[in-house]
Amino acid sequence: MALRRTTKSKLYRYTVYAVLIAILIWAVVSTDWARIAQLYFNPEVAAKMLPGIITTALVNTLWFTAVAFLGGLILGVVLALMKLSEIAPFRWIATCWIELFRGLPAILTIFAIAYILPIGLGVPATKLGGPVVLGLIGLILVASAYMAETIRAGLQAVPKGQTEAARSLGMSPMKTTFWIVVPQGFRIIIPPLTNEFVLLLKDTSLLFVAGSFIWSKELTTFARDASTQNANGTPLIMAAILYLIVTIPLTRFSAWLERRMSRQR
Repeated sequence: MALRRTTKSKLYRYTVYAVLIAILIWAVVSTDWARIAQLYFNPEVAAKMLPGIITTALVNTLWFTAVAFLGGLILGVVLALMKLSEIAPFRWIATCWIELFRGLPAILTIFAIAYILPIGLGVPATKLGGPVVLGLIGLILVASAYMAETIRAGLQAVPKGQTEAARSLGMSPMKTTFWIVVPQGFRIIIPPLTNEFVLLLKDTSLLFVAGSFIWSKELTTFARDASTQNANGTPLIMAAILYLIVTIPLTRFSAWLERRMSRQR
């Protein structure tokens, strides 16, 4: 006798549950937890990392992220307005910029700005702020390309009636853009910009290609060097925990903003 569809569904679901539980039990029983604790959760190694991993590495990570985000946001606004401009050369320049820095890997851009640009200019990197500063500029360029597309989409999402109403009141095109369109567009793109901040927070780990000094080490570089020195993975776990402490509230905040704005619309 053929089984009913609901019975088949329950049987399949219970089978999946049983298999997953069996795999979990096998993993718990067969894992050498003492060795894992020694290699990745060693309290002695963790104590050596404190407070430097917070006062230096985490602070540097947040500082680099804030600078890259602010710089990318300013450039992104300019690029988005250029791409929406009625002047063709502005659109061409913005399009080439966006396609270039979105198409290249971020690590390659950072390396090029930190090392190849000074050679091309014939100026020592130290006179341009040093490789770390130049690498941060490279990260800003990458961020600006992604933010420009996000901002452009937000500006185009503003109803045309808003622009027409402002123009009918005698506002100039520039005033209409900056006083009517841009503020409303930014309300729309706040959630994706929050996600961009989270991505930049993680992308600061790419600055290691520009070299690092103790004063400029971000979380990943600090943890990698400490892990190598101690032949232990505990610093990497500590860095991962600190990343999660920062990123999870930000992603939850972004999701809350999206839900709130969806209800308002």
